[in-house]
Amino acid sequence: EALLLHELAHIRRHDYLVNILQSVAEALLFYHPAVWWVSGHIRAERELCCDDVAVSVSGDALTYARALAQLESYRPAHLSVAVAANGGSLSGRIARLLGQPRPSVRTGLGPGVLAVAILLVAAACGLFGQSDAHPTFQTVSIRRNTSDWNERFKHPMGIGANASLLLLIQFAYAPHDNPMLGHSLPLPASQVAGGPAWINSEGYDIEVKPPANTDPKQIWLMWQTLLAERFKLRLHRETRELPIYDLTAANNGFKLPAAKPADCVSFPPGTRPHYVPGKVDCGYVSGPFGGARAAELHINGRRVHVADLIRELASVLDRPVLDKTGFTGEFDLNLRFTPDEALRGFPGFMPGDPVGTRPPTDPNLPNIFAALEEQLGLKLVPAKGPVEVVVIDHAERPTEN
Repeated sequence: EALLLHELAHIRRHDYLVNILQSVAEALLFYHPAVWWVSGHIRAERELCCDDVAVSVSGDALTYARALAQLESYRPAHLSVAVAANGGSLSGRIARLLGQPRPSVRTGLGPGVLAVAILLVAAACGLFGQSDAHPTFQTVSIRRNTSDWNERFKHPMGIGANASLLLLIQFAYAPHDNPMLGHSLPLPASQVAGGPAWINSEGYDIEVKPPANTDPKQIWLMWQTLLAERFKLRLHRETRELPIYDLTAANNGFKLPAAKPADCVSFPPGTRPHYVPGKVDCGYVSGPFGGARAAELHINGRRVHVADLIRELASVLDRPVLDKTGFTGEFDLNLRFTPDEALRGFPGFMPGDPVGTRPPTDPNLPNIFAALEEQLGLKLVPAKGPVEVVVIDHAERPTEN
């Protein structure tokens, strides 16, 4: 009876109508943290109000608390996360019923107040969204490219040359955590899910022009805006259990070459690196993408850390790589290997790439697994772990101009 009183209180307060309005606001402003913070408080307060009504009518807080606990025991384990999200912390509600003074019935936070609060949050977020909207390119031109797949250029610097929507998403939503501006690597294709089949089979030539003196960090936000406006892209992020690699020390220990300070140029933190003739940036790892048709691939770097190497490995392997080495020092890098099927993030081996586009192999060179172990004393161990995935909810072919 106490639980029934709780549900009748929801009906009396018109909470289900308010919940619909709340869900609409959450959907429209899905990526705004303030909406979820306010929404969580409203949901929790709604349950506490109905708890108070049920106890005030029944007059027995202990029996009601036992009923809540018994109801939870009947609930399947796989639903516990969803239920906790709907009703707040059940243990906190029970503790409040038993251990804290029971306040008077909370009629002050009626459904009208809740509805107004949600709408105000939505309006405020809309205003903030206008002032903090993603930057846009000054001009944009998009044309369908029907040339042969072999001519598709997949280098980061040619992001708009016969690029598929999948490739554009990989670059636009990459983590961009490399301190060397302009050297960010694409999000692995394995971390992009959903969407129609054409997103990886149709290429587009895209010419863009950013406003003068644009911060390089804003370029990726401009690409996100372009995808949302021209491709009608809608997506969300979720965590899935996926195959990964653990990078560990090999059985015979590290073979990491000592760093040579004179071989590279360092720049103060927060400043943009610039080209110095005959020198490379310290900490910058150059990947094998420039030699896509060569049977011998190189990954080079000067005064790099394990994290710098991992970024490149995750890109060419199309799988997240976790640092389990425990090595914190700097080292120089010159990894030589031949391509094979393990390089699922490398042109020719990507999912959907025709077999004829694969680069040749050199039987006298090790593959990337053997090269890491023989040349650097590092080992890639297959594993599984939680991985954040970008899920495509909607995408459309763009109109050309």
